[in-house]
Amino acid sequence: MGDFLATIYPWTKSLHVMSVISWMAGLFYLPRLFVRHTESVSLGSDTDRLFQDMEMKLFRVIMRPAMMSSWLFGLCLVATPGVVDWSAGWSWLKAGSVIAMTVFHYWCDKRRLDFVAGENKLTGRQYRMMNEVPTLLMLIIVTMIIAKPF
Repeated sequence: MGDFLATIYPWTKSLHVMSVISWMAGLFYLPRLFVRHTESVSLGSDTDRLFQDMEMKLFRVIMRPAMMSSWLFGLCLVATPGVVDWSAGWSWLKAGSVIAMTVFHYWCDKRRLDFVAGENKLTGRQYRMMNEVPTLLMLIIVTMIIAKPF
């Protein structure tokens, strides 16, 4: 299996990067939709239903498949001999940050479902602040995988 993964490594890495870009685009955009949904839309209006539809399609059609393929190709990379040194601290911080990104992904889905149920309790300001979470995690992940500082 290791020889096969080493042979297809460039393809796996390419597909992983494309998947992560798609996932991150959704993670950056969905909280921004929540800001506008919270600040500019009346509950039960046609616009409310439009926002719910946009948020649902972004999550189900782009974000969920992109997250799943990011994990799939990422785990293939981890299983490729010589790619990850688990004795180094960077690999553990990167792995923890990817798990945190996944938790944020599901936090966004819970907030989306709050809108569907008419139970959103967060403000636009709170969504703006939460919109920084994927950026901070991305900075950690990219630094760990490229610079491998420790």
